[in-house]
Amino acid sequence: MCGIAGWIDFKHDISSKTSIIEAMTDTLKLRGPDSYGYANTSHVLFGHRRLVVVDPSGGKQPMTKTLNGFKYTLIYNGELYNTEDIRKELIDKGFHFDSYSDTEVLLTSYMCWGIDCVKILNGIFAFAVFDEKANHVLLARDPLGVKPLFYSTKDASFIFGSEIKTLLAHPYIEPVIDRDSITDIFALGPAVKPGSGVFKGILEIPPAHLMVVSPQGITSHEYWKLVPGENTETLEQATEHLRFLLVDAIERQLVGDVPLCTFLSGGLDSSAIAAIAAQSYKKKNKILTTYSLDYEDNDDYFKSSIFQPTSDKYWAEQMGKFIGSNHKTYVINHEELALALKDAVRARDLPGMADIDSSLFLFSREIRKDFIIALSGECADELFGGYPWYTRPELMNLPTFPWSNFVENRKAILSEDFQDLPIRDAVNENYLKSLKEVPHLTDETPEVHRMRELFYLNLKWFMVNLLNRKDRMSMSNSLEVRVPFADYRLVEYAFNLPNEFKFFEGREKGLLRKCLRGILPEDIIYRKKSPYPKTHNPIYTDLVCQMMQGILDNPQSPLLNIIDKSFVKQLIATKGAAYKNPWFGQLMTGPQLIAYLVQFNIWLEDYKIKLI
Repeated sequence: MCGIAGWIDFKHDISSKTSIIEAMTDTLKLRGPDSYGYANTSHVLFGHRRLVVVDPSGGKQPMTKTLNGFKYTLIYNGELYNTEDIRKELIDKGFHFDSYSDTEVLLTSYMCWGIDCVKILNGIFAFAVFDEKANHVLLARDPLGVKPLFYSTKDASFIFGSEIKTLLAHPYIEPVIDRDSITDIFALGPAVKPGSGVFKGILEIPPAHLMVVSPQGITSHEYWKLVPGENTETLEQATEHLRFLLVDAIERQLVGDVPLCTFLSGGLDSSAIAAIAAQSYKKKNKILTTYSLDYEDNDDYFKSSIFQPTSDKYWAEQMGKFIGSNHKTYVINHEELALALKDAVRARDLPGMADIDSSLFLFSREIRKDFIIALSGECADELFGGYPWYTRPELMNLPTFPWSNFVENRKAILSEDFQDLPIRDAVNENYLKSLKEVPHLTDETPEVHRMRELFYLNLKWFMVNLLNRKDRMSMSNSLEVRVPFADYRLVEYAFNLPNEFKFFEGREKGLLRKCLRGILPEDIIYRKKSPYPKTHNPIYTDLVCQMMQGILDNPQSPLLNIIDKSFVKQLIATKGAAYKNPWFGQLMTGPQLIAYLVQFNIWLEDYKIKLI
């Protein structure tokens, strides 16, 4: 994995502005600690930071190849999982290769098929290609949005990069937000609406989109969409089909020239990945290493809920024994967890999911001591109906995003100056806009119709937020995390599974459980879904309350202009209990809300944000 940066201006010669592209690229040194490079032409500047995963000498970037006298230059962040399939096809067409890197395969694919190359890629990616012949730059992002790509336009300049901080390193772009930004943060946050960078003037290429920048202007379109269809398979055929797709996706993602491990919580999704990876390793006489996380003294304070029915520690250890992995548990200290809230903001460039982010940041830092690649189980819940809002009627039929059912309560936190923000309207507008995009068959039952809507909403909103979190927290520690369940083939297949298959035996992720029989032990297969672990220790609550009190006591705190100080004081006094419903999803309850506000202040302060 890597980081990319670029500046395009077809009206002015920017070839002398090398110090700017160097400063932009330098913001990505944690994404790519191993090497860096630049490409300089009159109207296009590229910068690249590399984390070496495959072909250390042959995959250097920017990479340039020549065809019929014209140069093609690529910068690329990601990994292809069908590299060898594409390479063989290109060799058959007469192309040759100087390396075994997926970078050269991607560049050659563009030289062969042009912008249509994105339609044959299986992987996670964000890239830019300068085509000297066509005199344009193609930018593209993978179908599910695993890899990020932000951009901004200023007069004739198009400026882009892997992270928001990369754009902010350009002198044309300032850290400015307005009332619309505050509305989005309080209505939708920590999720971000598709295409938004929250900062004024900073946008994001949405998942599954490509963009062409040329002297004639900028064009963009969606190159991959879900297509509704009828699945005519029997239950047994569907079980075998899903097993094949899942095993193939996981095995394709075990490639690399550097050490690889997997996350293992003891839940269904991470256990499936670990078991299949461990079996593949055994065939090569290798032992897989697996990692789980916990918090100091968490067993003493764990509280069961519909969202988190059981803790993970026991199950992760049992699963590690079952597959014969070298299993390690990283226990997080609460002081470090609280302090890492700042690291998490700097990684995301935005307020995030509080300690759900900072714990992943610390976890990734620990894993990076010994490994460069990890596989993780994100996306399975979205695809196969793992969340309560897929199976509980009172959540499933909510006329809004089911993970943000209590947005009206968020206004209580805002100061009088911001009480007129259209929080509910912003949520409704984005919710209804997304529903209009959902593809349907003409004869769907109400139940099938709603299930397609939930699938789409989760894919475009909830899942993207979790993928953003995973990318930023891991890559800020120079750790590449791959997500096999985000294989577009699995997504397309799951979208058209009948409800009675998806929820086989009346269980969330029923078909997924069935296809893992013989791969996982029965008690893991039928364990109730449990989300990412969070701390229940009151020590952490006390720490974030102290941090929030420090913000209130400092008259220079930028957050004070936005929040209702009396309500936040009550929030501190009750240790979060004054806010009775989850802020977002399943895990952001009282202490996490306080930590979220702490992150908000860190963001405003550290990024020197101007509110206009």
